Amino acid sequence: MAKSKEEKVLSTLWSAGCGSHGGCGCEIFVKDGKVTRVEGDPNHPFNQGRLCAKGLALPQYMYHPDRVTHPLKRVGERGEGKWKQITWDEAYDTIETKLKDIRSKYGAESVIFCQGTGRDIGGAITFLMYAYGSPNWVQVGLAGHACYTPRLGAMYATHGHYAVADCSQFLEKRFEDPEYVLPKYIIIWAQNPSAGCHDGFYGHWIIDCMKRGSKLIVIDPRSTWFSSRAEVHIQNRPGTDGIIALAMLNVIINEGLYDKEFVKKWCYGFEELKKRVQEYPPEKAEEISWVPADLIRKAARLYANNKPSAIQWGEPVDAMPAGSVVSQAINHLWAITGNIDNPGGNVIARNSHGVTTYPFSSAELTELYGADLVKRLNEKRIGANDYPMIKGFRGWVQPDVLIEQMETGKPYPVKAAWIQTSNIIGGQAADPRRHYNAMKKLDFIVCVDIFQNPTTMALADIFLPVCTICERDSFRSWWQPLGVSVKAVDEVGESKSDWDINLEMAKRLATTPIKFNTVREIFDDRLKVGNTNFEKLKAKGGWEFPPKGDKTRPYYRYEKGLLRADGKPGFDTPTGKVELYAKRFEEWGLDPLPYYEEPKEGPVSTPDLFKKYPLILTTGRRSPVFFHSEHRMVPWLRELDPDPVIEINDKTAADIGVANGEWVYVENPRGKIKMRAKVTPTSHPKVVTVPHAWWLPETDGKAPNLFSTWDHNVNNLTSMGNQGKSGFGGTNLRSNICRVAKIKD
Repeated sequence: MAKSKEEKVLSTLWSAGCGSHGGCGCEIFVKDGKVTRVEGDPNHPFNQGRLCAKGLALPQYMYHPDRVTHPLKRVGERGEGKWKQITWDEAYDTIETKLKDIRSKYGAESVIFCQGTGRDIGGAITFLMYAYGSPNWVQVGLAGHACYTPRLGAMYATHGHYAVADCSQFLEKRFEDPEYVLPKYIIIWAQNPSAGCHDGFYGHWIIDCMKRGSKLIVIDPRSTWFSSRAEVHIQNRPGTDGIIALAMLNVIINEGLYDKEFVKKWCYGFEELKKRVQEYPPEKAEEISWVPADLIRKAARLYANNKPSAIQWGEPVDAMPAGSVVSQAINHLWAITGNIDNPGGNVIARNSHGVTTYPFSSAELTELYGADLVKRLNEKRIGANDYPMIKGFRGWVQPDVLIEQMETGKPYPVKAAWIQTSNIIGGQAADPRRHYNAMKKLDFIVCVDIFQNPTTMALADIFLPVCTICERDSFRSWWQPLGVSVKAVDEVGESKSDWDINLEMAKRLATTPIKFNTVREIFDDRLKVGNTNFEKLKAKGGWEFPPKGDKTRPYYRYEKGLLRADGKPGFDTPTGKVELYAKRFEEWGLDPLPYYEEPKEGPVSTPDLFKKYPLILTTGRRSPVFFHSEHRMVPWLRELDPDPVIEINDKTAADIGVANGEWVYVENPRGKIKMRAKVTPTSHPKVVTVPHAWWLPETDGKAPNLFSTWDHNVNNLTSMGNQGKSGFGGTNLRSNICRVAKIKD
C-alpha cells in the first residue's frame, strides 16, 4: 500500500493557537488529515521563514487531550465543574431563547459582548453584537482600556492616524527596496520586542535593523537583551515615562534640535508646547524618575540629531497613570523631529488596501453602519456619556464604569454576557475577585473558547468549542500586507470557527435580516474595497501588498493629499496639521497639551504606605512562549517556562533572605500571591517584575480553586478605578507597590 504524502498549506497565523498579534506567514504540513508540523514561510515578507515557539507547538495545542471539542451545558452550580455534552442545535436554541427573552425584558443593551485580545475576534464579535442590537462591546476588566487604545486615541488626536516604527515592513522587497532608509536610531520604549509580536509588529525586525547598522536607545525599568546592546539605557521608575518624554521634548526644543521646516509647515501649537515643556527640565525628571538628567539629554540629542530615527513602544505606555497623555508626549517626539511617514521614521500605518477587519474607531463604525446607528448606540453604551473621548473616538465600553454598573444596576442592569476569547478571571481583569463576584450575579453567560480556564469554569452556562487557526478560514488586515488564513484540516471534534458560530447566532438574533449566507461572503464583502477576494489572495500565496500610489502605502502621504478624505495635503485633523496642541482633546474637555501625572501609589504619592511596601511592582512581563493566559498546558512551552517567576535584584534578595529559585509571597494592600524568585543583578534594586495571567491547568479547576488563579495571578494585587481623565489608561498594572517575603514552609 502506498504511503500517504505530507501536503503543505500556506497560511497566515493570527491565533488561535500561536497567540500574539503577529501575522506570520506559515507552512502547515498535513498528513492523513492531521497537522504534523508548522513552520515559517520563507517567502512571506513579514517573518521571512522565522516562527516563534508558539507557532511551532501548534500541533500540541490542537491535539491536546484537554481541549474542549463538543458544546457543553452546565448542569451543577456555577463553579462546580459539572457539565453535560449537548448538540450544537441545543446550544444554539438555548442561547437564542435566553438572549431574546433578556432583550425583550431589559433591552439589548443589558447584554455585554466581551472579547480578549486573542484570535481574529473583533470582526466576528462586533458583527454579532450589532446584529443583536447591543452597544456594549468590551474587554472586561482591562482597566482604563490600558492596552493599545490609549495610544490610538493620542495619535488620532495628534495626527489623525496610527504610526509605527518603520523597519521596512510596508515594502514587499523590504530592506532591498530603494525607497527605504534605515533608522539611524530606534528608541525601544517600554517593550521587549523579541518576547512576542506586539500589535502587528514582528519583534525581530529591530534585530534586522541592528544588523544593518541601526543603534538603540532603550527606555525600560528592566534590563533586557536590547538594553544590553543600547547606547543609552534609561532605567526609569515605572510609571514615570511621561516626564521622561516631556524632558526630552524640553531638550530638543530649547536646544533647537527640532525640524524647523517641518514644524513651521506641518505642525500646529508649537509655541504652546514649547511653553508647557519648560515645566519639565531634565533635572526635575531626574528627581522623579531616578534617571540622571545628563542621560536624558544624551538620549534626546542622539534621537533628534540623527534623522531618520524611529520609536517602537509597548503596552506599559498605555498603562501609565494617564496613558493617552503619555502617548501624546511620546508622539510629539517624532512629530517635532519630522520623523513621520518618512522612510526609517514612524510611518503612518493604515490597513492594507483600505480593508477593515473590524471597525476600530467611531469614524469607521459610522462608515460601516451609519451615523444614526452609532448615535443610538452611544446613548446606551456604558461609559460613553462619562467620557467624551470614549464616545468620540472608539466604540468600546469603558471597563471601569462597567464594573460599577454591574454592581449597582444603574443606570440599567447588565443581565448577560457573551464571552469570546477572554479569560477574564485568570488573565485580563484587574482586581479579578471583584469581577468574579459581579459576574456571578448575571442571569446567563456564554463562553466561546478552546480550553477550560478559570473564567469558563467559574462563569459559563454554555461552553461553545472553537477551532484553531489551522482548522478555519479567515482574513487579516492589520497594516501590511493584506492576508488570509487558510483552512488546512477538518475541525477537531465538533469545534467550529468563531465566524461560523457568530454568523449562525446573528441570523437567529438579528432584528433585521442578515444579508450573508456564508462566512466566505462576509470575508469577500470586506475584501472588495481592496479589489480582491479570499480566493484571489489564497492563490497568491496568502498575501498581497497594496500597489504603489495607494493611500495605504508610505511615504510622505501628507504632501500628496492621501491622508485626508477631502484629498487635500495635510493630516486628518481639524487643522490639517500635526496638532501638538490637540483640538480634539480640547473638544473632549481634556488638556490639549501633554503633562505629567504621578502614579497613585508610590514613593511620591503615598510615602508612608511605600515604607510598608517598599518595592515598585511592575506586572505583565512577556514570555516568548505564552500569549497572555494561553498555552500553560502545552508541554513544549511549559517546559521552557514552567513557573510564575518574579525578577528581583540580587542585593535586594539578600537583604530579605531570598535565594534564587525559592518561592516567595508578593504582597500589597490588596492581597498576596506566590512566585518563584529569579535573582539577578540586572534588576533595579527598588523594582520587581512579574508576568501576568498565571494559572495552573494541571490543578483542580472547580471553585474555589479555579486552576490556582487566586494563588498565582498577579492581577489579584491590582485595582480598578484608576483610569485617566480621558477614560483611557491609568490602571496600576505597571506602577504598583509591594513587599516580598520568603515562604518558609
